[in-house]
Amino acid sequence: MNQPISPLAEELNQAILRSNKTTLELLSSYGKRLFFPKGIVSQSAEAAQKAKVFDATIGIAKEHGHAMMLPSLEDFIHLKTPAYKVLPYAPSAGLPELRRLWQERQKKSNPSLKKSSLPIVTSGLTHGLSLAGELFLDPGDSLVLPDMFWGNYKLIWQIKGEAQFFSFPFFDQKLEKFNLKGFEETLEKVPSEKIFLALNFPHNPTGYSLTQEESKALCQSLKKFAERGKKIVALCDDAYFGLTFEKGLKRESLFADLCELHENILAVKIDGCTKEFFLWGMRIGFITFGSKGLSEEAYKALEQKASAALRGNISNVNHHSQELVKELFESPNIEEEAKAKEIILKERYKETKKHVYKNAYKEFWDVYPFNSGYFMCIRLKNNMNSEKLRLHLLEKYETGVISLGSSDVRIAFSCIEKESIGALFETLGKACQSLS
Repeated sequence: MNQPISPLAEELNQAILRSNKTTLELLSSYGKRLFFPKGIVSQSAEAAQKAKVFDATIGIAKEHGHAMMLPSLEDFIHLKTPAYKVLPYAPSAGLPELRRLWQERQKKSNPSLKKSSLPIVTSGLTHGLSLAGELFLDPGDSLVLPDMFWGNYKLIWQIKGEAQFFSFPFFDQKLEKFNLKGFEETLEKVPSEKIFLALNFPHNPTGYSLTQEESKALCQSLKKFAERGKKIVALCDDAYFGLTFEKGLKRESLFADLCELHENILAVKIDGCTKEFFLWGMRIGFITFGSKGLSEEAYKALEQKASAALRGNISNVNHHSQELVKELFESPNIEEEAKAKEIILKERYKETKKHVYKNAYKEFWDVYPFNSGYFMCIRLKNNMNSEKLRLHLLEKYETGVISLGSSDVRIAFSCIEKESIGALFETLGKACQSLS
C-alpha cells in the first residue's frame, strides 16, 4: 500500500529533482517519504539557541544548569570535555565538528574527491549499510555483489531489505585477478533499470584490493552501463580503507571516482573509525553521498533524509563515543600512531604470504589472491569440507578459523602475532593431513 508523501518530504524530493532526476528515482519508496520532522528535536535545537530564561523542551534531567549525572560516573569518563557535556543526546546527524573533521580526512585521503555531502554519523558501519538499504532498496530490487561477501550483507539487504541478489565469481578462473568479465555479464543479466551495487575494497573476506588498472576498468564498465540508461547506486563499503600492502593498488576509495563518473550513478560511501583507527567497539561510522553535478541543495536534502532515517531508527549515535573520536582527531599524533599500527599489520601480511604458499601445503589448498586488509582465504582441495576442518582444528588443535561455504576458509592474520603465523599454517597443514 502506497503511503502519501508529506509536504515536507516532497520539499526535499523537489530539491533533489531540480538537481538530478536519477538520484530521486534511486530512492526507495521509504526514502522518498522521509523528512526530518519539525518536532521535539528541531524545537529543542531552536530553544537551545534562543531560550535564555527557561528551556523546558528536551527530555533529560538537569541540575545546576547541566545534565544530571551520578558522581561516580566522573571517575570513568576521561575527556577534555566535562563529563556532564557528553550525557545529553547528540544531534541525529552527529556532532557538527566531528562531521566536519571526518570530511576533511576524506578529502585528505582521497585527493581526487571534488565534491560530496557532509558525512552523517552512524552507529558503526553496519548501521550505515542498513541505512543505505532503507534509503535505496525496495523489496525485489536488484543488488549486484560478488559470490564472496561479508555474511551480514545477507541479513541487512536480503533478509531485512528483501533485495534480489545477483552474484558473480569474485576472481577469474585462474584465481589471479578481479573477475571484470563476470561482473559485466552479471550487470547485463539484471532485468531492472535500477541497480544497487555493493563494492567492498579492501575486500572482506578475501583481503583483495583492486589494482589501479582494475579500478579504471571497473569505472569504465559502470560508465558504459550508465550511458545505456542503467541507474546505479554504487555503494562503497570502505571498512578497511587505507590498509593496502602492495604497490600498484588503488589507494583512494572508488567513491572519489564514482562521484564524478556519470549523472546516472549515485555513489554512497560507508566508512568510519572501526578499522581505520582501531576503534571497533566505539561504533562510529559515517555515510556520505556523491554524484556528478549534484547541487548543494540536493546534498542537504539527502543529508536530511539520512538523518530522518537515523532518527526513526536509533534516534542518535552515542555522544560519548563521538566526543572521544572528535578529541582523537584533534590530536597531533593520530596519523603517525595509526601508521605505526598499519606497519604491524603489513608485517603480518608479509609473513602470511611467506607461509601460505609453501610447497608443503599445495596438496591441501589453493590461495585466493590477497594484498590488503585483515584477511585472506584458501580453497581446500580433495573435496575436503571447510566446516569439518574448522571443527577438527577447534577440537584437536584449539585453533579457530572461519568456514565459508563448503570449501573456503577465512584466516584473519590481523589478530595473530607475526611470530606465530608460521605455526598457525603448520597447524592448518597438519589438520588437513590428518583429515585427508
